[in-house]
Amino acid sequence: MFTGIIEETGKIISITDKIVVIKADIVLNKTKIGDSIAVNGVCLTVTDLSNNSFCADISPETYKVSALKELKKDSIVNLERAMAADGRFGGHIVSGHVDSIAKILEIEKNTEFYNLKIILNSNSSRYVVKKGSITIDGISLTVANIVDNLVTIAIIPHTFENTNLKTHQKDDFVNIEVDILAKYIEKFLSTGDNKSRIDMEFLQRNGFC
Repeated sequence: MFTGIIEETGKIISITDKIVVIKADIVLNKTKIGDSIAVNGVCLTVTDLSNNSFCADISPETYKVSALKELKKDSIVNLERAMAADGRFGGHIVSGHVDSIAKILEIEKNTEFYNLKIILNSNSSRYVVKKGSITIDGISLTVANIVDNLVTIAIIPHTFENTNLKTHQKDDFVNIEVDILAKYIEKFLSTGDNKSRIDMEFLQRNGFC
């Protein structure tokens, strides 16, 4: 499990559809083979280590559904080690399992902040709400606004400068992980999956919608 707080950015040394080698520093501290590291929000398992790099395998499904296939040599990636049992939540619960990819429609500076606009597919946008959490390339962010499938996010300067966001441009693709709590709520409220008799009529009658 991760929190979406990026520890450092690394650089791709090499990448194929089966394996990636990444130059890193901070995330290698006390890391051992078999540990998990989120690379642009994708949970990967360390299979080899050196003093300044690590290697991880990429499964066919991961390569297919994520934006890892957009990376190349020297690409900058966000890195986060799995959360320690005594760690603190600086972001939100992030599983490292990518739900979809999204295209950047706009990224520009607005006074001190940066505005990021992305377009989601309908399967992901259903779980996104204004002021809610979303993970973009492994970064825990807060949704400023959502209209249909268009999501706007305000990025603080610290986040912009200390992640791969500063390297992204319009039409780039990013990994998306929606808030897993939204998925659980949907599951619990589904009349096909529980016997609680909670449906739209119940929610309307009790002022929830």
